[in-house]
Amino acid sequence: MVKRRRKLSKDYEKNIERALKDVELITAKINDINEDDIREEYQQAFSIVKLRLDNMNKAYKDIGFNEESTLLLSIYQESLKGFINEYEI
Repeated sequence: MVKRRRKLSKDYEKNIERALKDVELITAKINDINEDDIREEYQQAFSIVKLRLDNMNKAYKDIGFNEESTLLLSIYQESLKGFINEYEI
């Protein structure tokens, strides 16, 4: 059976790249927190955002761009906004 080619999107790839950089920056800021309790709380809260980014990135690499891609991007962006609004970074 012939495997279907996955559909690609340059705009979506740019969104993923930007998201990866944002997560890297926020992770670095969290790791710079001196107090262990606060740093662990931030890491735990931010792990949800990282998980959603990982899911979005994996789905794009495995399947490509589809109707679910925009939903995954929206879910990631909402979780990032929620983290930023709740925690001061």
